[in-house]
Amino acid sequence: MTEPKLLSGGNPQIPKGEGDGPVQEYIAAMPGWKRGLGERLDALIVRTVPDVHKAVKWNQPFYGNEGDGWFVAFRCYTTYVQLQFFRGTSLDPEPPKASKHPEVRYLDIHEDDAVDEDLLASWVEQASALPGERV
Repeated sequence: MTEPKLLSGGNPQIPKGEGDGPVQEYIAAMPGWKRGLGERLDALIVRTVPDVHKAVKWNQPFYGNEGDGWFVAFRCYTTYVQLQFFRGTSLDPEPPKASKHPEVRYLDIHEDDAVDEDLLASWVEQASALPGERV
């Protein structure tokens, strides 16, 4: 098996696909410290929303409710991993980084950042209860 190509910023190029398999391929291809973070994010999302639907689209893992669209995704950049909450303006508190899309909010996690897993779990739980984004 050939190693996935890393796109600009170190984001793994994984063929799109539905289910856990493609998401695990993406996480396994995350470079360096980002792989461990990807594993933690995936586990946190599954713990918080046990029946979560997963897919890889546009070279990033998406998480949602079957038939209701997506509520969170993440991707690798050069120095951080970015979580994207599609209805981020509806979360309390809002994730810190705004987007050009009115409702989307981001959280950038750098290598040495302390990750507040309780806050992340709260955001995932809140996001999973909102209407999903169809992309």
